Amino acid sequence: MIVCVAVVGHQNNPLYIQSFTEADDALKLHHIVHCSLDVIDERVNNPKKSGTTLNEAFLGLLYPTLNYKVYGYLTNTKVKFIMVTTDLDVRDTDVRSFFRKFHAAYVDAVSNPFHVPGKKITSRTFAESVSNIVRSYTFN
Repeated sequence: MIVCVAVVGHQNNPLYIQSFTEADDALKLHHIVHCSLDVIDERVNNPKKSGTTLNEAFLGLLYPTLNYKVYGYLTNTKVKFIMVTTDLDVRDTDVRSFFRKFHAAYVDAVSNPFHVPGKKITSRTFAESVSNIVRSYTFN
């Protein structure tokens, strides 16, 4: 089950973060998302160590914790998408598919002429799209 998704700007500013669990876990999930930014920066700045190429948008599994797995995706404009899931057996193809749909919803949201680039995404349509995408993905 996906428990948190986030969109982080190219300057590591949070543009959108949504947790799909109880309020008690929200702070812990925000912390996990924040910690994953360091892993993304390390992978982007040291591609030889991580084995990923710079033109590969899907960063894969960033790191596992005891209860969660954290996955990342990086756009051409250096916007980062982060997903936290409780499913421990997840196929990369499913995660890639999720990020493609999530990216498409993001593109639709920022293509709105009233959206200010670099500012938080406050669109209800985007939030509904993300919720629908998350509900459609169970990785079991």
